[in-house]
Amino acid sequence: MTITRLLVGHGRPVALQEDLAMRRGPEGGPFKAEDMMTEIENEIRNHKVVMYMKGTPASPQCGFSAATTKILQDLGKPFHTVDVLSSPEKRDAIKRFSNWPTIPQVYVSGKFIGGCDIVRELHRSGELQRIVGEAFED
Repeated sequence: MTITRLLVGHGRPVALQEDLAMRRGPEGGPFKAEDMMTEIENEIRNHKVVMYMKGTPASPQCGFSAATTKILQDLGKPFHTVDVLSSPEKRDAIKRFSNWPTIPQVYVSGKFIGGCDIVRELHRSGELQRIVGEAFED
């Protein structure tokens, strides 16, 4: 089955078209990768700021996740995190969803912002504060 997702992130369109493989579901039965895509869509839709990271904010498992966590914490707004190390399926799926090869990944108001380097630059320029602030104005 082929699924196509189109996101606009960091001022550019991000297109995704993948042939998705079958996975094992929580009950041991068939788990389709498109189900994981739907789960990701729901996480992004239900939270104003989402970061897919390695580990947790209290215990990041890589320096990039730690640095991005610190930046988001410094903004003083709540954010939701997803530990991709606890789910290899989610780790694979989020990379296909965004067409972005690395973790962490940050989404604000349903839009893909970028990884650690982009988040750092946006924070340095003051743009990240504006983007996140606008997300909480609604």
